[in-house]
Amino acid sequence: MYYSFGPHKIDVEDVFYTTDLIFVFVNLRPVLPGHVLVCPKREVKRFADLTIEETIDLWVTAKRISNLLENYHNASSLTFTIQDGPQAGQSVPHVHVHIVPRKVGDFENNDDIYEAIDETEKELAEKTLDLDKKRKDRSVEERVHEATQYRKLLL
Repeated sequence: MYYSFGPHKIDVEDVFYTTDLIFVFVNLRPVLPGHVLVCPKREVKRFADLTIEETIDLWVTAKRISNLLENYHNASSLTFTIQDGPQAGQSVPHVHVHIVPRKVGDFENNDDIYEAIDETEKELAEKTLDLDKKRKDRSVEERVHEATQYRKLLL
């Protein structure tokens, strides 16, 4: 079984939280530990096209999951990012919120995180993920292990 994320298929084992409308999954190539994505189950290209119910559930879910991730990763802050449309850097045509736990010094310049997220988004869109770059694609086993750890926190 899988969930659709634009043209990509997300294995159910990478998904660690769902509601009737939303799913949350671990990232193939996280910019930092704990980087996850929150998406509506219905494929919706733009934020304005979400229903009121999806919008509420998206952000309530993001809040719940972010609290869990911040504590689990001993982070001091969180970055929430949503790119709405191609000119905003959205490369996967499916609304999604990035949640990234943050710590002091995790990036030399704090806002460099946005460039790192944009780079991965573009590579996904072009299907040119460069396996020789610093951030490597994680194995299925690594992703499943992380999702399993997060699922345990939700019990």
